[in-house]
Amino acid sequence: MGSDLDSRIQTLAQWMFEAERLVVFTGAGISTESGLPDFRGPDGVWTRQEKGLPPGPMDLDWLAVNPNEAHRAIVDLQEMGKLDFLISQNVDNLHLKSGIRVELLAELHGNIALLRCSRCEKTYSKSVGIGRCGCGGGLTSSVVNFGDSLPVKDLTESYEHSQHCDLFIVIGSSLVVTPAADMPKVALEADARLVIINQGETPFDRAAHMRFHERAGEVLPKAVQQVKEMMES
Repeated sequence: MGSDLDSRIQTLAQWMFEAERLVVFTGAGISTESGLPDFRGPDGVWTRQEKGLPPGPMDLDWLAVNPNEAHRAIVDLQEMGKLDFLISQNVDNLHLKSGIRVELLAELHGNIALLRCSRCEKTYSKSVGIGRCGCGGGLTSSVVNFGDSLPVKDLTESYEHSQHCDLFIVIGSSLVVTPAADMPKVALEADARLVIINQGETPFDRAAHMRFHERAGEVLPKAVQQVKEMMES
């Protein structure tokens, strides 16, 4: 099994090295290694709910949680000039905390650390302590609740980058919440390679060019390190 995983990681590294427009898409599964719960994993929030179990321990201060190896590996791709765009369903602020540049990131479901203008959609850190945007619009939590519209700019940019990518890597998402989960379909229609790194099943498993059921921390840092070595050789 080890050698099979090594072989798949090597192929993933080769694909990332060759890619000219690499898009990464993350869900809650990338943050479980930082101690946050996912939703549809074996002990996920919705999994427990469907089994009639109480929620797991949630006394964690989300803003005090730190990025893990997988988050940092995506930052490494950015620093190497290999990351075209990052689309995230997560609200945990870990991508920005890890060092991802704002212009390369779409947070489709918002961010617990940010407020959003109801008029122009500009975001502000909650720590700034203001209640109104420069355009005059009111500021409210940027987190998108069920039934709310997704931020237009983030959604538009996500579709555009998915349509023009040549490699689309899903990390830690069950790919069932739309419209975010439409992005892999858009990428496939653009003839991009699709790689899925997720411990649970997804509706796109059969369409994926490569599938990892291992944890993101077991796969991504090793693959990115190999890309770094290819670029240096």
